[in-house]
Amino acid sequence: MTDNQATDTIRLLKAGRVIPDVIPTSSNFSPDVFFSIIWPSNGTEVTEPGSTVPKGLTNDEPQIKLLPTFVSNDEALYTIVMTDPDAPSRVDPKFGEWRHWILSGLTSPRAELASSSQGQILKKSKSTITPYYPPEPPAGSGPHRYVFLLFREPAGGIAIPDDAVERKAESGNRSKWNAMAFAHQYDLKLVGANFFLTEVKTHG
Repeated sequence: MTDNQATDTIRLLKAGRVIPDVIPTSSNFSPDVFFSIIWPSNGTEVTEPGSTVPKGLTNDEPQIKLLPTFVSNDEALYTIVMTDPDAPSRVDPKFGEWRHWILSGLTSPRAELASSSQGQILKKSKSTITPYYPPEPPAGSGPHRYVFLLFREPAGGIAIPDDAVERKAESGNRSKWNAMAFAHQYDLKLVGANFFLTEVKTHG
C-alpha cells in the first residue's frame, strides 16, 4: 500500500509540475511519509495532491495530519513548509517562490497513531518560524499551487537564527525564496509532499 501511495504521490506531483518547479528532478524524491492538510475551523481536508480548494476556506492556519499508513519508529522532529511557486502567476512567476509558512519542531504522536484509523495531527513543540499567510492569488492570475513540504529534521532539531530571512514575516521579505535551498542549509530531509490549487477569478 505504501509503495502505491508513493507512486501515486510522485505521479500527482509531476502532473502538477511541483516536480520539477519546486522539488528538483535530480533529488530523486520518494515520499515515505504521507499527510493531509486540514483546516480545523471548517473541516476542509486535502488528502490527494492537486485538489482544488476555495480560497475562503484556507484563511486560518492549517494542521498537518499524518495518514494512518505511516508508522514512526523514532523520536523524529519535522518541519513543514508552505510555498507558492506561482507568484504573481504561473506564467510569470517572478516573485516565486513566495514563502507562506514555516513551522519546525513538529512531533509525531506515535503511540496514538498505531491505534488510529483516521491519522493523527502533528504536534507543535516550538513557536512558528514564518507565520502563516493565507493564499492571496491576484484576481485573474489563474490557479496557484500551494505546496506543502514535510522535512525530517536532523538529530537535535534545527535552530533558525533571529536574523534569518525565514523569520521575516513582512510581505516584501517572503518573495523569491527557495524551499529546497532552505532545506539544504539546515540539513533537512524531504520525506513528504502535498499541494492544493486555488484562484480568484476575474468577474465582469
